[in-house]
Parts: sequence; structure tokens; C-alpha cells
Amino acid sequence: MPKVKIYTTPTCPYCQMAKQFFNDNKVEFSEVDVASDTKAAEEMVRKSGQLGVPVTTVEKGGKEEIVVGFDQPKLSELLNI
Repeated sequence: MPKVKIYTTPTCPYCQMAKQFFNDNKVEFSEVDVASDTKAAEEMVRKSGQLGVPVTTVEKGGKEEIVVGFDQPKLSELLNI
């Protein structure tokens, strides 16, 4: 199973949609609130080049893919759902 991490903020509706998508599809994920964790926010920007959330990382086979925004087709493809 791929390792999934989502960078979020508490008020982001697309973050809520992404987390609901993961829950509906029984995808285990870790969540990082970049509004309260500045180091995580810096890490997210370094990885994605983006300030907006959600940013999701999907790690499988030793390779990390970055998905910016709630891109359900891309997440489905990466997670084989």
C-alpha cells in the first residue's frame, strides 16, 4: 500500500474533500496541518512549489509523487482505485 501524506489547513474545503475521498476508499493517510506547523509548511512548499493546500504526497516503490489540489483522477490513478 502506498504511503499517503496530505498537507492541509482546518478551513480548506478541498482538504476536507480529499480526506473524505481517502476515507471512502479506505486509504490510510497521515495529515499535517500547515497552518499550525511552520516546518511542515516549509517542507510542503519545498516539495511542491505551492503555497496552497491540499498538497498530497503518494510514495510507492521508492518514488514520491506530488498532487497539488484535490485532483481525484490523479489520486485514483496513483492509488489504483
